[in-house]
Amino acid sequence: MSGHRETATAGEYRRLFPDLPEAVFESLAFERLAPEEMRARATEGFAELDRRRTTRDFSPDAVPRELIELAIKSAGTAPSGAHRQPWTFVAVSDAALKAQIREATESEEHRTYTERMPDEWRRALAPLGTDWVKTHITDAPWVVVLFKHNYEIMEDGSHAKNYYVSESVGIAAGLFIAAVHHMGLATLTHTPNPMRFLSALLARPKNETAVLLFPVGYPADDALVPKIERKSLAEISVWFDTPGYAGAASTAASRSSSCAVATQTEVSAAP
Repeated sequence: MSGHRETATAGEYRRLFPDLPEAVFESLAFERLAPEEMRARATEGFAELDRRRTTRDFSPDAVPRELIELAIKSAGTAPSGAHRQPWTFVAVSDAALKAQIREATESEEHRTYTERMPDEWRRALAPLGTDWVKTHITDAPWVVVLFKHNYEIMEDGSHAKNYYVSESVGIAAGLFIAAVHHMGLATLTHTPNPMRFLSALLARPKNETAVLLFPVGYPADDALVPKIERKSLAEISVWFDTPGYAGAASTAASRSSSCAVATQTEVSAAP
C-alpha cells in the first residue's frame, strides 16, 4: 500500500512551494516484540558488539567475495541526508593493487609519524602501538576503502549538493563494521593521512574523497589487541528521565558523572 502522508502543515507547505515533487509513502513493515524478547535481543546484541576488537594482525586466509558484498549491502542500509546515500565502497582483493596501496600508504604515514604529527598526537597513539608500517593492508585478503561523495555529478556535468555527508557516511561506516563483526570477521578503521593517493590508485571521480580504509579478514592465530578499556555507560550518556520512570532514581548521579566527562576536551581512540 502506498500513498501520500498528510500532516497538519502539509497544505500550507505545498502552497508555499507548489513545484516540489510529491513524496510517496508505503506501509512500514514492523513487528512489535514482547518486552522480554526485546531485552534478550538487546542484551545479546550488546554482548556481541562488546566482543568486537580492532586488530592489525590478519590471516591471509581467503574470504568469499559474497561476504564482503553483504557487508557493503548492510552498510548501504544506513540513513542519509535527503536519502542521497553519498558513499562508495571500493573493495580490493588484487594482491598487486593492495601492495601499491600499502607502499603509498607507508610513504605518507612515515612522513606523518616522523614529521607532520605533533607530539600530543604521537603520545595519544602510543598506547595503541601504531606506527607507519601497515602490514594489514597486504596481509588481509580484502581492503575496502570508503569514499564520501562531496557532491553528485549529474549526466549533464552539473553538480548536485549532498547533505549531512560526514554524518551519513559515518553511520554507514559503523554499520559496515558491525556487519563484518557479526559474520565472524575482523576489521580496523585505518585513516592514512593524507589520503588523496587513494583516489588516484582506485580511479575515483573528483567529487569523491577517501574517508576510511578497512582491511577485512580473519584475525591471525597470534593476533594481539591493545590492553585498553571502553568508557562506562555513565561516562558516555546523559539522562533526563520522566519522573517515576524505571531507572530515574539513578539519573542524577549518572548525569553528574556524564557532564563532568562531557567537559573534557581530550578524545581517546576506541578499542
